[in-house]
Amino acid sequence: MKKLLLFSALICTFFTLKAQSDKDTKMVRAIFDEALERGESYQMLHFLTKNIGPRLAGSPGAAAAVEWTRQQMMSYGFDTVFLQPVMVPHWVRGKQEKGRIVNSQKIGSMPIKVVALGNSIGTGPDGTVAEVVEVQDFDELEKLGRAAVEGKIVFFNRPMDPKLMDTFAAYSGAVNQRGAGPSEAAKYGAIGVVVRSMSSFKDDVPHTGSTNYALNVPKIPAVAISTNDADLLSGLLKDDDELKFYFETHAQMLPEVLSYNVVGEIRGTEKPDEIIVVGGHLDSWDLSEGAHDDGAGCMQSIEVLRLFKAMNYKPKRTLRAVMFMNEENGLRGGRKYAELAAENGEKHIAAMESDRGGFLPIGFGMTGTDKQLKKFMGWKSLFEPYNIFQFKNGGGGADISPLRVQDVPLIGYIPDSQRYFKYHHTGIDNFETVNQRELELGAAAMASVIYLIDQYGL
Repeated sequence: MKKLLLFSALICTFFTLKAQSDKDTKMVRAIFDEALERGESYQMLHFLTKNIGPRLAGSPGAAAAVEWTRQQMMSYGFDTVFLQPVMVPHWVRGKQEKGRIVNSQKIGSMPIKVVALGNSIGTGPDGTVAEVVEVQDFDELEKLGRAAVEGKIVFFNRPMDPKLMDTFAAYSGAVNQRGAGPSEAAKYGAIGVVVRSMSSFKDDVPHTGSTNYALNVPKIPAVAISTNDADLLSGLLKDDDELKFYFETHAQMLPEVLSYNVVGEIRGTEKPDEIIVVGGHLDSWDLSEGAHDDGAGCMQSIEVLRLFKAMNYKPKRTLRAVMFMNEENGLRGGRKYAELAAENGEKHIAAMESDRGGFLPIGFGMTGTDKQLKKFMGWKSLFEPYNIFQFKNGGGGADISPLRVQDVPLIGYIPDSQRYFKYHHTGIDNFETVNQRELELGAAAMASVIYLIDQYGL
């Protein structure tokens, strides 16, 4: 009798799980169909990039983007749309930047395109000119010491590792020379810094990005040059250690400005106090339209909620789309969101971020407990028909990372990364570089994971 009851229970469980699987398969298919047939992420991205454009925190463009995304989410009929005030840094690039190789034995004087690093100080109209010391890393800089560095320009020339399939891992392996290089060089008396662009491509496009000045260390001006120009400069230095470099920048940090995170939500019908967040950062660098970084992620996040509204899906839990402000040069928006979540006693059961460009989706990564990860991995088969195979341990994003101290599982959307660092932080990160179908596929994939979390939790 006990065996018969156990067998009956197993049969019942099997059919229940199969019914759930069939329901989820149909829902994921319906989400992809809606996104591919009637999606609006691409149209939204066009407006954001072409009508608003660059959106560096503290700028008029950032303020316009806040107001437009607020109105856009209201127009979709989200249950609540609100702003979270946050004070942000206000760095400005200033007048046109200039760079030049000076007195090379081989080529004489030659103009070089430079871009100031975000948060850096400017040289002023007189510019900075000095002999150049090339290093690969901070250890090499330390070995040279003050005697070899003082009064000179330090040239950080460690490339991203081209052998790594994960270009974000390659970026992580090189980016400290941009983030901390100026302060490290200043410790030894350097008067300026030139950094090789963080790019996986050989081209003539320089990449900006933030530097972070250390306390009690002199602030010195810093610029990036393209990978091709970095190779040129390195080659010239091998035979000419008296070569000089000149650059002129007019960047400055102005007083902080009031800005906002923009939050839209659909209230849950069964567990409204449990919150699932999906978001991207609304700010971008000032050199371009910020299409991949991170206009794409923002529009995909709004699209997730819009898809559910269009499909008349009533979530069990509260779903939020968050446009974070100031990821690029301060992370103030992400920190403020987590701070307010703690102050208000909000219960977030998951947070997802899209900040890797609007390219073809290949998967998701999650940071959480073993139990949460096991459940997350169990959904992989639902995505294989869409050629999305990568469900892995470890993921998240800069803006949602402050939520981790509240034990919130973090999920990072992973598109194909091979082209991302061609456009990242450049003057060519414009709307035309985004493929409509890839953007829409990404929004559908994100919405599908959000649906599964809403249905089953983590």
